Amino acid sequence: MAAEIVNPRSESETDHTGREGGAEPLDSFDPVFALHRGGKMAVQATVPIRDKDDLSLAYTPGVARVCTAIAEQPDLVDDYTWKSSVVAVVTDGTAVLGLGDIGPEASLPVMEGKAILFKQFGGVDAVPIALACTDVDEIVETVVRLAPSFGGVNLEDISAPRCFEIERRLQERLDIPVFHDDQHGTAVVTLAALRNAARLSGRSIADLRAVISGAGAAGVAIARMLIEAGIGDVAVTDRKGVVSADREDLTDVKRELAGFTNKAGLTGSLGDALSGADVFIGVSGGTVPEDAVASMAKGAFVFAMANPTPEIHPEIAHKYAAVVATGRSDFPNQINNVLAFPGIFAGALQVRASRITEGMKIAAAEALAGVVGDDLAADYVIPSPFDERVAPAVTAAVAAAARAEGVARR
Repeated sequence: MAAEIVNPRSESETDHTGREGGAEPLDSFDPVFALHRGGKMAVQATVPIRDKDDLSLAYTPGVARVCTAIAEQPDLVDDYTWKSSVVAVVTDGTAVLGLGDIGPEASLPVMEGKAILFKQFGGVDAVPIALACTDVDEIVETVVRLAPSFGGVNLEDISAPRCFEIERRLQERLDIPVFHDDQHGTAVVTLAALRNAARLSGRSIADLRAVISGAGAAGVAIARMLIEAGIGDVAVTDRKGVVSADREDLTDVKRELAGFTNKAGLTGSLGDALSGADVFIGVSGGTVPEDAVASMAKGAFVFAMANPTPEIHPEIAHKYAAVVATGRSDFPNQINNVLAFPGIFAGALQVRASRITEGMKIAAAEALAGVVGDDLAADYVIPSPFDERVAPAVTAAVAAAARAEGVARR
């Protein structure tokens, strides 16, 4: 039965049980629920079944010949099934959007949404898979057993720090791309925007010192990618301040993070770290005091990506920053993962890559930045998700990088 709720416009006429007495379905007055009724996706055949001859080719007896050929030569599965063009979108429902641990069933609308974005923006088929387990071993073993049906695995909305180990172990066990989008998609788009912001100001990445607010999945991945891209320095902060080697309360992930970030040896709070910084990258929520923003270097960049409330509101950020980006679509320069993951997987699948390397991610960021081209401006350092040039550019760059790095199989 579809979810129901008392219509607030006719409360006196309804029964608060939502089952009898005049209660209306949610979609009778809420367009969001109307759009979601029945789900947002379906399976569609790519071949016709018009008569017995079609049936004998698509199913028995003809299909047995294809099965036998694949059994004898397993690589044929990529040519004669959909495996090489379909991605599993896998979650355990523990870190869904800003909603937190809401469980596998409640995560499905997001996973369906992710799947249709794959198709809409990258031409990649994707299947939502919500798992009723949260144990790392169980998730890894389950995905490994599902993997023969897919050409890639997109991990989604799995809470940190488990997401790091799950991704690492799956990459070790599987010979298909495994990509945790909450980490790497965010990092790719952030790097692309930062490259263009630096170009706009006549600087390079190497000239910049960045501060990342948030040491979760996105924060750690962004830090890694910025280091890989050659940033001057980057410090990461959590609720207790700068993640630095002198702290005794660090998890294994944060201890590793402290080992390759913060060359300046900063300590103290986020506000302390922001003094004189060139870049703020927010992936944690909360509010940054205005005086801390004012202490940043002249011509700074503010990427406040928390949704729906940025860590620094654009009105405040524009007082002090030369370039401002958020995670919201109603402000310029939206840092949106949909700019990255469809093209990244399309490129990886195109060449049947065995994994997605750091070089492929960097190539994706450079291609994404390149789409902006000569139209670069303070309010346009990253293209729109609806720019039709985005996915083809990212796809081509990722495929080329996969071949250059020796992980392509065609």
